[in-house]
Amino acid sequence: MKKLRIIAALLLLIVLTTVTACNPLGGSEKEVEQYVEVARGDLMVTVSGSGNIETAEEANLSFGSGGRIARIYVEEGDWATKGDILAELDTASLELARDQAEYTLTQAEVALTQAELSQKTAEYNLDNVLDQKDTLELALFNAQIDVRSARHNLGETQDIYTWPDIETAQKDVDNAEAFLQYALERNLSDETVIYAQARLDAVEAVLDAKRNAHDTEEVAIAKLQLEAIEMAEAQAQKNLDELSEDIAIKELQVEAAKAAVVQAKQSVALSRQALEQAEKDLKEAVIMAPFDGIVASVTAEEGDMIPSPTMAPKQIMRLIDPTSLELVVEVDEIDIPDVAVGQEVIITLDALPDREFDGVVATIYPLPLEVSGVIVYNVKIELNAPEDSGIRVGMSAEADIVLASRTDVLMVPDRAISEDSEGNPVVSIVVGDDLEERPVVVGISDGFDTEIISGVSVGETVLAVSKR
Repeated sequence: MKKLRIIAALLLLIVLTTVTACNPLGGSEKEVEQYVEVARGDLMVTVSGSGNIETAEEANLSFGSGGRIARIYVEEGDWATKGDILAELDTASLELARDQAEYTLTQAEVALTQAELSQKTAEYNLDNVLDQKDTLELALFNAQIDVRSARHNLGETQDIYTWPDIETAQKDVDNAEAFLQYALERNLSDETVIYAQARLDAVEAVLDAKRNAHDTEEVAIAKLQLEAIEMAEAQAQKNLDELSEDIAIKELQVEAAKAAVVQAKQSVALSRQALEQAEKDLKEAVIMAPFDGIVASVTAEEGDMIPSPTMAPKQIMRLIDPTSLELVVEVDEIDIPDVAVGQEVIITLDALPDREFDGVVATIYPLPLEVSGVIVYNVKIELNAPEDSGIRVGMSAEADIVLASRTDVLMVPDRAISEDSEGNPVVSIVVGDDLEERPVVVGISDGFDTEIISGVSVGETVLAVSKR
């Protein structure tokens, strides 16, 4: 009997034994027990999302200026290399506008040169009159000195005899008067009285001459010299006043010349802008491929008139890069906290069910969306696919974002793990004819299997229980 029990226990390792338990609510519920051997394997935790393949690089191409389409060099489906000319306008009028803008710019530059020359000339003339001002001020100053000197000279000329000379002459007169009075009082001879009178007359004449010596020829000359010098001073002052007026005029001419230079510079700037715009219009009359790609659509024909893009922009063609693909999927708000930029992604397509493609999380959009009452977030995934992959823009795709992965780890089914009375994870190990509860340390789980870090060994058998 013991052998039979052992054989029966071994058979339990590979067969399912169904036990029916009573449902306390009155129904019935089946527990399915399965004995599973602990093994090594790979685990991967993913978050799924779905969407459609898009191109990461596309361009809606149009002309940057208006005109008549002269040539379209490609058709839908053609391959274009970066820099290829895809279409161009009739550029005759644009070339004429450019030539006119170049001519206008040249004229404006010539006018600027002339204005700058006029400014330099005006500044040179102003500097000259300012230099003359210094000279005239010096001349006026010298004339003023000369006037003062002439006046002093005239005063000295008028005062030929100094005060001591006059005092001496006065004493001579006093002495002569005293001698005459003495001669009269003493009844001296008539000859003595006559002599005394003559002497008095002589000294009085000398005194009078010394007191009134300003009417001489020398004084007249000094007066003429003073008048001439005063005239020179007046002329110097007049010259200086006239020069001040000239300086004011020259300063106004300099300011006017500066304003003319500013205006000429503005004209040059405006003319240069007009030329740049004309060259830009001419350049934008050609559509060039901005990258390598396929012409997805052409919406115009040769001979069509294209309005200015400022009035009504018109798309001419669309270019896409089929080798630069991306996928935008919706991820549930519960899963989005675990998603991060740079995580690996496994992509499958409905149209290519037998192949898997690699990708990487590029962007997690910050704003949520509500889809059928569920909050989701868009996640952009960059797709790594070879040119011959067969993937086309618009194909439906499923993306598994890898949150965590383990290789060659011990693992058991999730249903083999339970909790003890303290809430710690345990498994039931088959030991002989009995089941032994053993604590374990668990790692990641993919929802089906769980990583066992420690507590069991390869080859041991555990009991997995599920309910149906």
